[in-house]
Amino acid sequence: MRIKYFNSYMHLSRLVALLCFFWLAAPTVSRAQFGTLSPSAKISLVTVAPGQELYSGFGHSVLWVYDPMTGVDRAFNYGTFSFQEGNFYIKFLRGTLPYSVSVSPLSYQVAHYQEENRSISEQVLNLSIAQKQRLYDFLENNYLPENREYQYKFFYDNCATRMTVALKAAVGDSLIYNGYTKEKRSFRQWIDLYAFKQNPWADFGMDLAIGAPSDEIATPEQATFLPDNLATAFAEAKVKTATGTAPLVSETRELFKAAPFPPPSPLTPTVVFWTLAILTLAFTYWQIRTERINFVFDKVLFGIAGLAGWILLLLWFGTNHGVTSYNYDVLWAFPLWMPLIFALSKTRKPAWFQYLLIFYAFLLLCATGNLAKHNLVLIPILAMLIIRVYYINNSLSKIPQKEIAYGSGIADPKNH
Repeated sequence: MRIKYFNSYMHLSRLVALLCFFWLAAPTVSRAQFGTLSPSAKISLVTVAPGQELYSGFGHSVLWVYDPMTGVDRAFNYGTFSFQEGNFYIKFLRGTLPYSVSVSPLSYQVAHYQEENRSISEQVLNLSIAQKQRLYDFLENNYLPENREYQYKFFYDNCATRMTVALKAAVGDSLIYNGYTKEKRSFRQWIDLYAFKQNPWADFGMDLAIGAPSDEIATPEQATFLPDNLATAFAEAKVKTATGTAPLVSETRELFKAAPFPPPSPLTPTVVFWTLAILTLAFTYWQIRTERINFVFDKVLFGIAGLAGWILLLLWFGTNHGVTSYNYDVLWAFPLWMPLIFALSKTRKPAWFQYLLIFYAFLLLCATGNLAKHNLVLIPILAMLIIRVYYINNSLSKIPQKEIAYGSGIADPKNH
C-alpha cells in the first residue's frame, strides 16, 4: 500500500511540475512562434490622410513594427478586402463583406499612398520592451489565417478602431486613454466634415443611405473611427511608468507631404437640384398657363423618387450595416410611387389617386424634419415634388374618370 501510494504521489508531482513548466513557458512559446523583438524595436501608429476616392475619403491607420536588429519590418493593415471574394458586390452592399489583416513592409504601403498623393505621418509609441512584445504578439496572432478576417463596421469596427483594441490588449491598465475629446459631433456630422467639402456628391449619397443611428452623438472613443481623430487621441494619451506617467507618443514624424488637391467640381448637389427646381417651377407655370395636361415629367420624377425609396428600404431591412436602418427619407422617396405614378394619364385617373396625393402631401410635410440631415440640399428636392403635386392635383379635375365596364362592352354610365 505504501509503494502504491508513493507511486501515485510521484505521478501527481510530475503532473503538477509539467503544468507549471507549460504555464511558465507559455510567453516564451508565444515569442518563439512570432519572434522576439530586440530593445531597438519600435512600434508606430502610421496615419494616412484622406484621398480623393470614396473608399479613401476618411483616411487610414496602420500599426508598424520595425526592429533593425532582427530585420522585422511589418505594417499591419486592417482595411484589406478582396475583389476575388465570391458574390463580392452582394456582400459589399449587404455589409457582410469580410475584411482582413494584411502585412507588408511599410515602404510598400508608403509608395502606394504617395501615388495617391496622400500625406503620411508616424507617431512612435512610448512603450516598454515587454509592452512592445505583447503588442507585436497580439498583432501577429490577429494575422494568423484563422483570426485575420473580421466583419467590418464603418463606425464601430474598422482599420482605426482596431488600433485601440490592439493597444489596450498590450498595455492594459497602464494606459490612460480618453479617446478624442476636443469636440462632440454625431457620426453623420463627422462624415460631413470630411465629405461635404471634398466630395459633395458622395456626402449627399451617404446622407441619403444612412439612417437615424448615424445621428447619435459619438462618444470620445467612438469618434476615433476616423484616423485623424485616432492620431489626436494617441497624442493626448499617457502611459504609467515606474516613475509616474509619460506621453504615449514619444515622437511624431511626417513621412510624406501631399500636394494640395484640386477643388471639387462646381456642379454640387445644391447647384444641380436648385437649378432643376427653378426649371421645374418654370415648366409647371407654362403647363398651367397653356392648360396642357401631360404627366411624362411626373412619371420620371416620381418614378425616380419611388425607386430611391425601394433602395432605402433594401438598405434598411436587407443589409447588415447597422447604420442604414430607420431612414426617414422614405417619407419623400415614397416607394409606392413606383409603380403607382404610371396609373395616371391625361385621359384617365384612378378614383383613389386623389387620396394618394393627400397622403403624400402629408408625408412631404413630415419630411421637412429631415432637412438638416442633408445640409439643406433636400430643400430643392422637396420643392420640386411639392410643385408637381400641386400641378397633378390641379389637373385631376380636367381628366375624365376611368370608364366602367357594363356587360360585354364599355359604356358611359350617363346613358343608362
